[in-house]
Amino acid sequence: MLTTKTRKCRVCHAEYEQRQSFAVWCSPACGSVLAFQRLAKVKKAAKAKERKADQVKREKLKTRGDYIREAQTAFNKYVRLRDSGKGCISCGSACGEGSIGGSGDAGHFRSRGSAPHLRFDERNCHLQCKRCNRYLSGNVADYRVGLVKRIGIDAVLALEYDQEPRRHTVDELKCIKAKYAALARELAA
Repeated sequence: MLTTKTRKCRVCHAEYEQRQSFAVWCSPACGSVLAFQRLAKVKKAAKAKERKADQVKREKLKTRGDYIREAQTAFNKYVRLRDSGKGCISCGSACGEGSIGGSGDAGHFRSRGSAPHLRFDERNCHLQCKRCNRYLSGNVADYRVGLVKRIGIDAVLALEYDQEPRRHTVDELKCIKAKYAALARELAA
């Protein structure tokens, strides 16, 4: 003798008599809906696994230059957030969010090209308006005056005379990126 139990359908939640132990649906239509939902879940998991594998592959293909760019982006964002509200270090103009192209740049006193070892030095990088940084080539004379006011003459002289080469490893660059991304999130909150 076949015993039947009253169950709720997993799709439409209607009550039905369960005649087979594996059936959790009330009708073939609900059964097909449930099958498609399960199939979609399996496909979604497969896509997530594929994306993760692709991310690992892309990570392996990154060069040291890619890590430098990522660390520089995080560092520049931190500097812009740190100095927001202070104005341009060279001319003192406001570097507002409403200006074309966003807020100001993270301008380096000693450029990244002439002193790459100072690219992640917080004393060497400050908020600068786009005009001074891009169109006046950093406006270095006025930058120095503003820098002396902010960090003092001793720190400026230490920056100017710092010639010690530093070559960051990939692991150090990952740490720099993580550090400044965390500091930027903290300032943004």
